[in-house]
Amino acid sequence: MIRLIRIILTSFVALTLCCGVCLTNPASAAAIGPYDIASGSTLAAIIARGRLVVGMELKFWPFEYVNEKGEPMGFDVDIARQIATELGVELDIKDMEWTGLIPALQAGKIDLIISGITGTLERAKTITFSRPYFTTGLCALVSAKKAPNLASVAALDDPARIIAVKTGTTADLVAAKRFPKAHINRFKEETACVQEVVSGRADAFFYDQISIAKHHKQNAEATRALLTPFTYEPFCIAMQKGDFDLWQWLDMFLEISKSNGVLDDLRRKHFGDLLQ
Repeated sequence: MIRLIRIILTSFVALTLCCGVCLTNPASAAAIGPYDIASGSTLAAIIARGRLVVGMELKFWPFEYVNEKGEPMGFDVDIARQIATELGVELDIKDMEWTGLIPALQAGKIDLIISGITGTLERAKTITFSRPYFTTGLCALVSAKKAPNLASVAALDDPARIIAVKTGTTADLVAAKRFPKAHINRFKEETACVQEVVSGRADAFFYDQISIAKHHKQNAEATRALLTPFTYEPFCIAMQKGDFDLWQWLDMFLEISKSNGVLDDLRRKHFGDLLQ
């Protein structure tokens, strides 16, 4: 009987050890994804190379733009600089068209997107988002010439109305879903959308609250601004899908930056009375 118990115990220990090897086998872990211990995380790669590569479209004032010297400036640029400083690495900003940002991230050409990108459930199927670092909503820049009596965004869902949107933005997606009766005209450039409204070729242009306020101030006689947001737009930092190490670090960075007042200081620096 004792001999039988010893045999059973020996077999059980052997089986347990075999299971342990299977769970920690590097070959098995590598199959989970590109960010496990076996293959290394993006966070570890950034620190090892000493350089953080961030993708932006430097045409989105005051979040990201270039000054008269051609230098990157803006709220998102300063956040990227803070991240690089905390990581102890150099910052490399890659300026690219908006529609190319997510493909570049997925292809590993950039480490992060920090470019006023809205975290959405649809985008989160293919990329990973940090917690929001800025929240806003879509508003409407309205043509004083073409839509002088337009009182609400809801009135734009009409076959007689024309809405201008920037291709690939959440405004593009929202316009198609929530304003199916209107004509949607898409443009690659934000400035082209504004010009459509100013000239009276479009009834309205949808974009974030700060941008709409800015464009109205620059075109006060030709436009009106409906500044009550009709969507929720959480701006997040985007990274490759499943990058747990980098996601955890960025969430901690944003929480600390919020708690110690760094994010509030940057908001006051770049937005000023636009947030009033």
